[in-house]
Formats: sequence, structure tokens, C-alpha cells
Amino acid sequence: MDIAFKSSRFLPLNKIPTTRIVSPRPCTISVFQSKRFAPIAALTASPAAGLSETFNKLREQGKVALIPYITAGDPDLSTTAEALKVLSTCGSDIIELGVPYSDPLADGPVIQAAATRALARETNFNAIISMLKGVIPELSCPVSLFSYYNPILKRGIENFMMTIRDAGVRGLVVPDVPLEETAVLREEAVKYNIELVLLTTPTTPKDRMKNIVEASEGFVYLVSSVGVTGARTSVSGRVQSLLEEIKEVTEKPVAVGFGISKPEHVKQVAGWGADGVIVGSAMVKLLGEAQSPEEGLKELETFTKSLRSALS
Repeated sequence: MDIAFKSSRFLPLNKIPTTRIVSPRPCTISVFQSKRFAPIAALTASPAAGLSETFNKLREQGKVALIPYITAGDPDLSTTAEALKVLSTCGSDIIELGVPYSDPLADGPVIQAAATRALARETNFNAIISMLKGVIPELSCPVSLFSYYNPILKRGIENFMMTIRDAGVRGLVVPDVPLEETAVLREEAVKYNIELVLLTTPTTPKDRMKNIVEASEGFVYLVSSVGVTGARTSVSGRVQSLLEEIKEVTEKPVAVGFGISKPEHVKQVAGWGADGVIVGSAMVKLLGEAQSPEEGLKELETFTKSLRSALS
């Protein structure tokens, strides 16, 4: 599939207010205890800063954002909650959480398999939101959801935005939404203080790329290669020139994703001028294919530390 997403023709969004930065905690992981997170009436702590403010703070410090991606419910939601805490305490700056979907066209085999396993365990949107309400107040970084458009439409766009806002979510990536259907989506994102992140790809025409950059909130998501998500042996050198092209037309932060799976990839992309790096399939594989949740969380901790170190 050519992942020059249909979302590549967007109109401008207004700026979205943000809140204060919460300093990250030292990376520690306690003995894993499996527990279910019940819904709570309201957040018990102030939410982490939004995506834009997070990047602004990092830019002031001369740092590059580490943005891991995991799939909600794989291997189960209790492990997802613990994984979010591990990622937060080990130096992640933003966490992208995938909502499992039965037809994930943008995703490669690793994330597709994770979504299939999560759905088989009856992971659903309401359960994900309940889990997030319990865990987000414990995180030191913002959470952005990665959701396909159909689940959003199914719930109603306004209801979806209000629900994720109330759970403490700060950003949203919708990889398969065509421009013709984005007007209400963009309007409701602004209304509920959700930063809608847009994607541009190596095959996006330059004029369209400029429109995407102008409209994207939080950061610009640069897809590193044509195709679906998944670990690759190397990152295309084309990414460097794409970063230069984007930075010629905007000062907004640019994060590179798809195919980044090793510390050396992270270091290379940061050296090319990326403001953030997104690591997905490698994270998902560790959690989904570990012999036990405890083992997966330990491996996730070690891997996250190695990525953070590569960006130091």
C-alpha cells in the first residue's frame, strides 16, 4: 500500500493552548504487579504538558524527543498500563498509544498482529479509556492516540474528542482520514484541546506538504518511507532531504517515524535534524512476543534506555 495518506491535504488549524511541563522521574521499574484499572470520575492530577509545549521545552534544552509507540491491550491492558509507566520513567517525551483496529492499513505485520491479539482479548475503546484515566495522572509525559478514522466515526467525532480529552489524552494521529472528511474532525480537535498531528510522506507533493505542515498541530509526522510500519535495517537517506524541505517552510517540530528500530537509527535521524523520533514496531514486538508480561516489561525498559542514551 502506498502510504502517501489521503490525509495530505489539510487546512490550517488554530493554535491550541497548553499547560506546564512536568519533569521526568528517574528510570526505575518495580516488580510487575498485574492489576486492572477501574474507571475514575475525574483526573486526580494535573495532566502533562501538551505536545507543542513539550517540543518547545526540549528545543530550549537542545534535546530531541523520544516518542515510543505501543498497542493498547497487547498482551493485555494491565500490561499496557505498566508499559506506559515504564516508558514515561525511562525518558520518553511523548507516548503514542495505538487503538487496536481490525483493518489497520497503515501498519505492518508486527502491529497488525498486536492489534489482532488485543481484539481477541476483547480490548475495546471504553476499556482503553478506563485504563488511561487511571494511569495518565502517573505519567510525566503526554499521551497521543493513534486511531483509524472508522472507530472515531462510530462513536461520533465530538463524543470521541470529549472522551479522550477527559481521559487526559493530549494528541491524536489519524492515518487514513481523507481531507474531504476532516473539517469536523479538525474543528472538534481544537474545541477539546486535542492536538491533531498530520503526516507527510516521501511521495507527498511539495505544495501539499506545505499545507500539511501549516495545518499540523503538536508536530509534523514525517513518514520515513513509502509503505507500512515496521522495523527496517536502515533509514532512507531521503529522510535528510525531506527534513530540510520541511524546515524551509516551518519552524514547527518534525518527528520521523516508520522503520526506526535501533539506537543507531535514532542517533542518525537526530543528526539529520529531526526534532523527534518515533519507534513503534520494535517496542510492540518486545511486549507482544515476550514469554511473559514481566519479561516484556524488562526488555522494554532496557530498550527504551538504549534509545534515550542514543539521543543524549
